[in-house]
Amino acid sequence: MKKQPKATNGENKQTTSLSDAAALPEKEPFPIVGIGASAGGLEALEQFLSHVPVQCGLAFVIVQHLDPTHKGIMPELLQRTTAMEVFQVKDRMKVRQNCVYVIPPNKDMSILHGVLHLFDPVAPRGLRLPIDFFLRSLAEDRKELSIGVILSGMGSDGTLGLKAIKEKAGVVLVQEPASARFDSMPRSAIEACLADLIAPAEQLPGKIIGFLSHARNIATTELSLEQKDQNALDKVLILLRARTGQDFSLYKKNTVFRRIERRMSIHQIDKIATYVRYLQENHQEVELLFKELLIGVTSFFRDPEAWGNLQKEAISTLLEKRPAGGILRAWSAGCSTGEEAYSLAMAFKETLEQVRPTESFSLQIFATDLDRDAIDRARLGVYPANIAADVTPERLRRFFIKEDDHYRIGKEIREMVTFATQNIIMDPPFTKLDILICRNLLIYLTPELQKKLMPLFHYSLNPGGVLFLGSAESVGSFTSLYAPLNVKSRLFLRRDTLITAEPIAFPPTFIPAMSGGIKELMMMKPTANLQSLADQLLLQHFSPPAVLVNDKGDIIYINGRTGKYLEPAAGKANWSIFSMAREGLRLDLGSAFQKAIRLKKAVTIKGLKVDTNGGAQTVDITVQPIDEPEALRGMVLIVFTDVVTPPRQKAKGRSRSALTDDTSLLKLEQELRQYREELQTTREEMQSSQEELKSTNEEMQSTNEELQSTNEELTTSREEMQSLNEELQTVNAEQQSKMDELSKMNNDMRNLLNSTEIVTVFLDNDLHIRRFTSGVDKLFKLRQGDVGRPLAEIVTDLDYPDLTEVAQEVVRTLVFSERQITASNGRWYSVRIMPYRTIDDVIGGVVITFANITAFKKSDAELHEEIARLKGLLKITS
Repeated sequence: MKKQPKATNGENKQTTSLSDAAALPEKEPFPIVGIGASAGGLEALEQFLSHVPVQCGLAFVIVQHLDPTHKGIMPELLQRTTAMEVFQVKDRMKVRQNCVYVIPPNKDMSILHGVLHLFDPVAPRGLRLPIDFFLRSLAEDRKELSIGVILSGMGSDGTLGLKAIKEKAGVVLVQEPASARFDSMPRSAIEACLADLIAPAEQLPGKIIGFLSHARNIATTELSLEQKDQNALDKVLILLRARTGQDFSLYKKNTVFRRIERRMSIHQIDKIATYVRYLQENHQEVELLFKELLIGVTSFFRDPEAWGNLQKEAISTLLEKRPAGGILRAWSAGCSTGEEAYSLAMAFKETLEQVRPTESFSLQIFATDLDRDAIDRARLGVYPANIAADVTPERLRRFFIKEDDHYRIGKEIREMVTFATQNIIMDPPFTKLDILICRNLLIYLTPELQKKLMPLFHYSLNPGGVLFLGSAESVGSFTSLYAPLNVKSRLFLRRDTLITAEPIAFPPTFIPAMSGGIKELMMMKPTANLQSLADQLLLQHFSPPAVLVNDKGDIIYINGRTGKYLEPAAGKANWSIFSMAREGLRLDLGSAFQKAIRLKKAVTIKGLKVDTNGGAQTVDITVQPIDEPEALRGMVLIVFTDVVTPPRQKAKGRSRSALTDDTSLLKLEQELRQYREELQTTREEMQSSQEELKSTNEEMQSTNEELQSTNEELTTSREEMQSLNEELQTVNAEQQSKMDELSKMNNDMRNLLNSTEIVTVFLDNDLHIRRFTSGVDKLFKLRQGDVGRPLAEIVTDLDYPDLTEVAQEVVRTLVFSERQITASNGRWYSVRIMPYRTIDDVIGGVVITFANITAFKKSDAELHEEIARLKGLLKITS
């Protein structure tokens, strides 16, 4: 953040007209503080502004809930507490530093490029959310220079605006609820986990100045990301992983560092190494940094145009492709507090009504996020009243239930969604999906990780499935996997394409990239010594030529010069040593190789003659199967050793008798012919054996390919089983959460009913007993086994013969009944019969309560007797 120029005293004292203010030239961006308060928050505003330095370099814009029928006098009241100029905003007023701007009554306000714009309110009085409206525009206009402050006020206005500021890396300050006259707005912001700093109103200006001062120091003293203390950054990530179990090393470094710098500014820490120490000493700060990095900002139907296109172009198409109906599956990855998943459920229901398919359809939505607290809030399905700014009145009426100052998701929508905590980087994905929503998550991940996730999403989707991304995201270079459905809305269709370039990387293999220092350490070469250099020289110049082959004879490695023994075969390239062996070696080499494999020991053949260029060379061949080391086990080493041929001596003379011995000569010729025939037969047998071996080799290769295919299928099945296991764990966690919640509610209800000492009986629409509380045995002869029996069959001590008829009338008319009824032993009870309403406003029977009023009746009788006695005395006296 750059240092802001100070305003002069003249700027603060001069009176500037509206036209002059709007005509001022644009300065470099400066922070703007948006302050939200109710009409009764004047005291908090005065406390806040009275502690703001005049030359603070900031601008303050105040948005209040004002009575639209009264003239605004707030600027005059606030001017008494501050030396800064206070303006009541007029349309197109330019914001200046060291000034205060107050919204006029009956207006909504926004900001664009530092200029304030006024609008006539559209929402009726009582439903307007002017603070949210302005803070959202402030977040878009000032990004990280936006500051949100919530002071005393009623309701939850401002909470959604603060979410937008947090998303843009701005800072949020909230008045301490105990010091606020009205604490609803501060509590709403705090309960939403949005407050960076909480303090009384008079202390908040000092917090803002301190935050900006340290942020400015960090920006001017720290080096670029490559030069920053990478080791300290790694330590922060290690502390996060140790505390939360989550690894942020695959998140973009700039994003991570900006969030760390923001926390450092809040605590006024200048160096990241100091912040590491602070994290070690404060576990709560680790949790807060974890929440900061998650950036859990979402809303219902975020980007309404894109959601409309999803309904018209995606969901409608999926329904048309399935004329037989069925269950569609969807996954909302990074769902935060659940608004996105519930939006999809509502959009699906609306599309069903528009398309009106002949068959039945349903949608099963899996919604996951890294933040366990966010998932817990999503499961509750309770949202503040200010969601009315994002959800249409029709949707609020149909899909939500209004409860006090908040809305609850209706049962129909809630049952469509299953929530679970999941790390998309580490956990198996959901599969066989028709819709996959991953919006505004990829932008925070490294490009390398994005390239791994895109094929994974393709694997998870069914053919023709829909991928829905955020407005700043795309499929990148994976156009062969996804076809554009609506590029502007970031809707893509899965192509029916096989991924053959490389296998899909599943989350457990997403290995974090090492830091630069570790990479350099890994790439350092060992220091060479004299012995290793000598060994290399001897191996290079004096070791015999040798070839390392696999068990099929395919060459893997060649040592030395082997050109005298091997030559490339004509035709298609072939690395088999039997094809490359020169004439004179091929046959004997093949037999020696098979013998060595069979006997599992070295075989040596001596005195082989190989034809070389212009002569012949005598060679000894050694074929050695390898058992050690482990990495070379199963391979074969073939060593060629040249043999020196002794010089041939010339014959000095021959015996005449030998030359003339025809019989001996004929015999030698016959033996030679016989040997040649035997040799030919042997060669034919060897060729036949070689063909058989070749056939066997081809069969083995075919079997190997089948085994590889089977292995790939098993791998795929394993990943599918992992995904199925993930789904089962998700459903189990959801059911366990519901069971825990129901158990707590059951305990609370039991204790509540017991503490009131009011006997209660629950009946269904047929007036059969569903449940009853303790103490009912004083009025009815009831046992636990009587659940399900008609109430009319139960013996009672009450003098209430038409109890069943009255209960039936209550079910029919929905009008409650209350009577005072006597019981045996002089007891009196107030019997109240009311309709039993479910959360969906469906009548499910009646509730009968029996309040013991015997003491009241006795007191009333005694009072009447005393009055009668007094009246008698008065008559006697008169």
